[in-house]
Amino acid sequence: MTTTLALTGDSILQRRLQSTTDPVVKPLFDLIRGCDAAFTNLEVLPNDYVGDPAFDSGGSHFGAPSWVLDDLVEAGFGMFSTATNHTLDYSIKGLEYALDQLDKRGLCHAGAGRHLEEARRAAYLTTPKSTFGLVACGSTYTKGQEAARQTHAMQGRPGLNPLWPDSTYEVTADQMAVVQNMAEGLGLEKFRQLRIGTGFAFEAPEGIFPFNGMNFRIGEETRHVRRPNAKDLAAIIRWVEETKLASDIAVVSIHAHEHATEKDEPADFIVEFAHAVIDAGADLVVGHGPHLLRGMEIYKGKPVFYSLGNFIGQNEMVRMLPGESYDRFRVDDGLTPTKLYKERTQDDQKGFPSDRRYWDTIVPVCHFEDDCLIAIDIHPVSLGLGEKRHLRGRPRLALGQDAGEILGRFARLSEVFDTALTIDGHSARWSG
Repeated sequence: MTTTLALTGDSILQRRLQSTTDPVVKPLFDLIRGCDAAFTNLEVLPNDYVGDPAFDSGGSHFGAPSWVLDDLVEAGFGMFSTATNHTLDYSIKGLEYALDQLDKRGLCHAGAGRHLEEARRAAYLTTPKSTFGLVACGSTYTKGQEAARQTHAMQGRPGLNPLWPDSTYEVTADQMAVVQNMAEGLGLEKFRQLRIGTGFAFEAPEGIFPFNGMNFRIGEETRHVRRPNAKDLAAIIRWVEETKLASDIAVVSIHAHEHATEKDEPADFIVEFAHAVIDAGADLVVGHGPHLLRGMEIYKGKPVFYSLGNFIGQNEMVRMLPGESYDRFRVDDGLTPTKLYKERTQDDQKGFPSDRRYWDTIVPVCHFEDDCLIAIDIHPVSLGLGEKRHLRGRPRLALGQDAGEILGRFARLSEVFDTALTIDGHSARWSG
């Protein structure tokens, strides 16, 4: 018996989808509805704008009406990741309200919770053919936005399921001497030692020199090394193992903006994480966050989608923005939200509207036979760049030259991981 799972990237939904009636988008959503299950990353907070806007948001404050959940369910989605850099855009009250909206609808969601264990915990979707398990986490967030664990005496703190990348800067001996001299000259090293002496800090590990929040060590070349935080990774693997025991198909979602040299190349720690969770039993890894496509790797017969980009891109349609947004984007308080975005992008000359990569994506449909992956059909999708602001951002199946360009680009990005695709007209396929 074959089971199908459709995967999508970031859903930034602000307007009604009309997925069953709009002829532009309906064929794509019919394809999604035709699958046994479908996943999307919930990039907006369905909080009905309840809660206090956070000072440090994920960029824009992505609040949304709670009916976006109903629209996404109507569109065919049953699995939702909630671990994003926007999870706490409206502080704790906003997150708790959004979680309540998801729970009262009985939806399968993972990645954020009222305390750390809840955020780590897997969620499950049972269909007539298979049970899907979902573990979701995020690496892109401001410290303090991650969920905190409970103790025997104290409740935890709401937030996202964290995968913190431990960061080290390797420099030459001569470069290290410069860093140390700067720390001494600026008084930073004296202040650090004072904090250690008063019990508010600890000595750095051997070979590490801390400088203004960055860890330096001497290496053979100058490079930035990032690895998954060992404690976070172990906690996530604990739930991946549980998910594999309690479901047929274990899905791991990661929201990660971090990149290597180019934005469409995943950072090394993301690759290490993906391999580790597959080793622990995950059947696939779906990434999102940078809002553009990255390649696909087949690791031990299991797919890793390093980023599926934007799926619904209505970020320009946010209804309300706090004062900090106006300050951050250096615009006048009197501008309405759409005018703010227009000025921020210099009338589409910079930012998302200026780069087609943010408006092209794919929808992979994974085929499982007896819970083993046998094939992936890859459907190219366009978000309608060039349309009016209130219309673009709606996903539709790409055709003709657009389809060929999207599939060709995804194939090239996947070649880096030794993944070969067969392109046939308006779709591509990987076969095991």
